[in-house]
Amino acid sequence: MDAQRLVEHYQCQQREILETIGELVVEETPTDDKRRLDAFAQRLTSRYAAAGMETEIIENATRGNHLRARFTGPAYVGDSAAAPALILCHYDTVWPVGSLETHPFRVDEQGWAYGPGIFDMQSSLALAEYVVRGVQTLNLRLPRPVTLLVTSDEEVGSQTSRQLIEDEASRAAYVLVLEPPLPGGVLKTARKGGGQFALTIAGRAAHAGVEPEKGVSAVQELAHQILALHNLTDLEVGTTVNVGVVSAGTRPNVVAAHAEARIDVRAWSGTEMERIGAAISALEPVLEGTQVQVSGGVSRPPLERRVTGGLFGKARAIGRALGQDLQEGGTGGGSDGNLTGALGVPTLDGLGLPGHGAHADHEHIEVEKIGERAALLTALLVELSP
Repeated sequence: MDAQRLVEHYQCQQREILETIGELVVEETPTDDKRRLDAFAQRLTSRYAAAGMETEIIENATRGNHLRARFTGPAYVGDSAAAPALILCHYDTVWPVGSLETHPFRVDEQGWAYGPGIFDMQSSLALAEYVVRGVQTLNLRLPRPVTLLVTSDEEVGSQTSRQLIEDEASRAAYVLVLEPPLPGGVLKTARKGGGQFALTIAGRAAHAGVEPEKGVSAVQELAHQILALHNLTDLEVGTTVNVGVVSAGTRPNVVAAHAEARIDVRAWSGTEMERIGAAISALEPVLEGTQVQVSGGVSRPPLERRVTGGLFGKARAIGRALGQDLQEGGTGGGSDGNLTGALGVPTLDGLGLPGHGAHADHEHIEVEKIGERAALLTALLVELSP
C-alpha cells in the first residue's frame, strides 16, 4: 500500500465527498418515518450499485427497510471465499422532519459542516461509498470481500435489525463500526452495556383521611425500592442504576394502589450487567400487602476491550503509516458494535468522521478530516488480517 498516494487521493476527493454528505443530510430520515426511510434506502442502493457494489434491500414491515451491499469484485478482492470485512452503518436519525429549517446544511468559517444527523451518522454513508470507489480508482487489492450493512433503527435500539447484524457478524472476519468517534477523533474500544427495566407495584387503596390504616401505599413501597435500586450503583467500576421515570396514585386523599418506575442500567462488563440484572429481578416487597413485579432486561451487552484491543493495536500501526496517531477511549452509550463484540467478533467502533454534538443543535463534522478518515478506512480494509 502506497500510503502517500492514498492520502493524496482522498484529499483531492474531499470536496466531492462533502457535496455527497450534504445531499444525504437534506433528505431527513427520522427513525419513525418509514416512507422517508424506505425512499432513502432506495437512493442509497442506487449510489452503492453505481460504486460497484452488489446491493440488496431487506424489507422490514415495522421500521424502515435495511440495506446490504457487498463488494466482491474479482479484480480487487484476492480471496472471494474469505470471511468478509463487515462495515456497520445506520441511516436513521433522531431529528424530526422540518429540522432543516432551523438547522440547515452549511459549512462555517472554521471548516465545520452542520446539519441534522451529519455526525450521527449520515456522513459515514458517504464515507463508505467513496472508500469502495477509492479501492477501484487506486487499483488496490483487498484480502477479503467487504459487506456493508446499513440499518434503519439503531437510534431506537435496533429491534428489527439485531438478528440481521448478528447473522452478518457471525460470518465476518472483523467489524468496523462507522459511528462517530469521541472528541478529537478518538476511536471507541469500549462501550457500556445497557438495560431497561420496568417496576410495577400493587398496593391497596383506602381513604387517606378516614381509614388510612386499611390501605397499603404503593408509593411508600416504591420509595423503598428506589433506594434499593440506586444502592446497586457502583461508580468505582462504572456501573449505574437510574430510576428515571416514576408514576403513581390517583389523588392526594387516596392511599395509592399502584406505582410504576422505569429504570436505566449501564455497565462496562458482562459480569456487572448480570449482577445488576439478577438483583433487579430478585426485588422483594418491603411492606406487607404489596406486590412487586419486574419486567425488561438487558438490551445491549457491553463492548469490551478484550474483543477490540487486538484490532485497535493493528489499526494504530496502520494509522501511523498514514501519519495518524490513533487514540482509544470508551463511552457510556451503546451502538451496534455492542452486538457484534458480544459474539466475540473483533470489532472497532468510532470510525466515523471527527466532529461533535451528536443529537444536539451544534452537531457537526470537521471537513478537513474527511480525506484523512477515508484514507484510514481504506487502509484498514487493505491491511487488516485479524
